[in-house]
Amino acid sequence: MVSFTYTAADEEKSRGVRRMKALATGLLALVAAIYALATWAKASDAGAWAGYVAAAAEAGMVGALADWFAVTALFRRPLGLPIPHTAIIPTKKDQLGASLGSFVGENFLSADVVRGRLRGFAIARRLGAWLADPAHADRVTSELAAALRGALTVLRDSDVQAVVGEAITRRAESAEVGPPLGKTLARMVTDGAHRRAVDLICARGHDWLVTHRASVMEAIEGGAPGWTPRFVDRKVGDRVYRELLRFVTEMRDMPAHPARAAIDRFLADFAADLQADTDTRARVERLKSELLARPEVQDIIASAWSSVRALLLAAAEDDSSQLRRRARASLISLGQRLSSDTRLQTKVEGWAEDAAAYVVTTYRTEITSLITDTIAGWDATQTSRKLEANIGRDLQFIRINGTVVGALAGLLIYTVSHALGG
Repeated sequence: MVSFTYTAADEEKSRGVRRMKALATGLLALVAAIYALATWAKASDAGAWAGYVAAAAEAGMVGALADWFAVTALFRRPLGLPIPHTAIIPTKKDQLGASLGSFVGENFLSADVVRGRLRGFAIARRLGAWLADPAHADRVTSELAAALRGALTVLRDSDVQAVVGEAITRRAESAEVGPPLGKTLARMVTDGAHRRAVDLICARGHDWLVTHRASVMEAIEGGAPGWTPRFVDRKVGDRVYRELLRFVTEMRDMPAHPARAAIDRFLADFAADLQADTDTRARVERLKSELLARPEVQDIIASAWSSVRALLLAAAEDDSSQLRRRARASLISLGQRLSSDTRLQTKVEGWAEDAAAYVVTTYRTEITSLITDTIAGWDATQTSRKLEANIGRDLQFIRINGTVVGALAGLLIYTVSHALGG
């Protein structure tokens, strides 16, 4: 069973409570002695004053005893007697916890109360002024970087790679790539962006033909019929090689070459087919599925997380990295906007109020049950001891005040009664 921990500080407070109890009890003993002496003096005809003193002392005793009973009844049974409605804290602990939980829920965890309190705080403006300070922005950036490093350290690469790979594969499989590719290719052809690729291919093709003349000649001669003479094969091969080299050279050097125009028409037609031709789109989808299923592609997708993780760690640890500089600048900019933009302040404060109101209205029972369940788990005796140690000293003043106020009230009543009777 969970209970309060009774500490050395509580024991020190208990000693203070005992001293106050002794003072209150001593005051009760004092008025009792005064009452006895005043009653003896009154019986001995010492004078009218004795009646006044006896009445005051008598009322003081009554007040002291009544308040002693009330204070003691909070924590234990007075004189150990089983008087009803005493030892209230030990016996009614659970009910008190439930009442406290209901009180907190009704008076502190209501949407109207939370909205009113947040509205008075001007959260957006204060947060904006705080974030606009570069020192505070640096601090937040450092904390975010530390949180990012911690998250990246805790996450297992294999788990993240599996999730990333599955997400990318599922997204790629669910989305048709033909029409978007067709639109992109059509735009590239219209803008002439593909011509650099054609230039590169022609240049590399020319260089390859020049470097590998022997391989080309061998391939041409190897495809000739077996009955032709060797010198004829060499003549034909040389002729074909020179024509091929001339063709590629002209394509490389002539932007208006007819073959280039043919390539433009082919790419434009292919772009249109990717968007509108059912057969072409289906073939592209099959090719996409085959590529995604290949182990090499899956390995590339999975290894992407390792690269991203390394980049993020390096950026988070480097104070001068673009990531941290941009985060710091964004925080300062956000702070300046929150400080000056009234509309943004209203939006942010509205979001904060809505979020807080949702939390307190949705989870009010769970929050208040934390109070009631915690109190229900406390040991009744230990709870009573700790509460008495912390508030008992102030409660002893009730006994002292009861003695003094009772005496004054008794004196007043006796005086008025004596005056009216006289």
